[in-house]
Amino acid sequence: MIDIRWKAGLFICALSIMSIFLWLITSLITALIVFSCGLLFYVVNHIFWIHELNRWLKSPDLRGVPEGTGLWEDVYSSLLKYERRNTYKQTELNSALERFQIVANAIPDGLVILSAANTIEWCTSHAEYQLGLDLKTDTNLPIVNLLRNSHFIAYLYSEVYDEPFKLKDVKSTESTLEIWLIPLATKQKLLISRDITQIEKVDAMRRDFIANVSHELRTPLTVVGGFIETLSDMKGAIPDSIRSYFGMMQDQTTRMRRLIEDLLTLSHIESNTQAPDNNPINMSMLMDMLLNDANALSQGKHHITAQTNPHFDLSGAVDELQSALGNLVSNAIRYTPAGGEIKIIWQLRDDQGIFSVTDNGIGIDQQHIHRLTERFYRVDRGRSRETGGTGLGLSIVKHILTRHQAKLEITSELGTGSTFSAIFPKARMIQK
Repeated sequence: MIDIRWKAGLFICALSIMSIFLWLITSLITALIVFSCGLLFYVVNHIFWIHELNRWLKSPDLRGVPEGTGLWEDVYSSLLKYERRNTYKQTELNSALERFQIVANAIPDGLVILSAANTIEWCTSHAEYQLGLDLKTDTNLPIVNLLRNSHFIAYLYSEVYDEPFKLKDVKSTESTLEIWLIPLATKQKLLISRDITQIEKVDAMRRDFIANVSHELRTPLTVVGGFIETLSDMKGAIPDSIRSYFGMMQDQTTRMRRLIEDLLTLSHIESNTQAPDNNPINMSMLMDMLLNDANALSQGKHHITAQTNPHFDLSGAVDELQSALGNLVSNAIRYTPAGGEIKIIWQLRDDQGIFSVTDNGIGIDQQHIHRLTERFYRVDRGRSRETGGTGLGLSIVKHILTRHQAKLEITSELGTGSTFSAIFPKARMIQK
């Protein structure tokens, strides 16, 4: 196929040669008239096909592409091939989009794409059902206009989506949804909603069962422990040959009672959906109290120091936070050999309150750190029994901190020591 530029050039050259030939055999005027008429015909022909092209572009149709003449035949042929490729790609795109729609709607979780302005761009049928949306009418509407939950709105605008958000009483029902927000590269957000109503009910049943069983076991264990203690104190009631067995029974009874108390505490914290108290806590006094308790537990076996920033206090539930922070201190004492050093620090860093306990004890292998807050998880079961641990302490700490919008960070190196830090948000800091 001859290039379009060569076709145009050949026509001009042919017209010029013919005009020169006429000039030689007739006159210059005749040659100029023929040359002008040829150029006029060439321009009119182009104008006609440009008009046809403009008419076709207003309503493109593969069946109605003009055939054209001369170089316009190549133009329309290329245009036809382009349209065919475009139609094929459009068909492929529609097919892929249809497959994506089928797969997305088959996922039991709801999916919603939000724009940079948090307006709804697209959602699946499950999202429509779970969140009460209608894609036909709610497209381009702000999500906050449709999910009027103050806690969800705060979660959306916080732009901190490390943890999911639990949305309850959706559409005036008793359902519970777990909401995940995932930022996308285009400043959009992907909202994933998962119905966890049944999981919540099963979890509530589990908590109630543990609480009821623990409550029922506490009384008989108290009675058994009381009798063992009474018999141990009575002279001649227990032969010397079996007195060591009574000591073992007393230790195991005490351990069981401590375990039941921790189970009841954890169950109470988990089932308590109300926000914790927001009372001011004098951190200087609390640090002194924790230091005194630490020294009493250590019995002089460790070197314990405390550093306090006296210019900042904390707001929250005093009893809960005293229990959580005290647990971190007691763990450091239990897992640090005699002669070790323990530092208790309260400081301000990046507008956040940091309570940290650092020791130079046995340390923890990295593979265990992410599981330390699981219930009954122990790095060394034998050592945990020796120190009197129940395996619930750090789980209680995590739940208490979560209730106060705080988080627990753990850094440790095996054989070197550990640092447990409770990080409180700026909103809970009180400047004196």
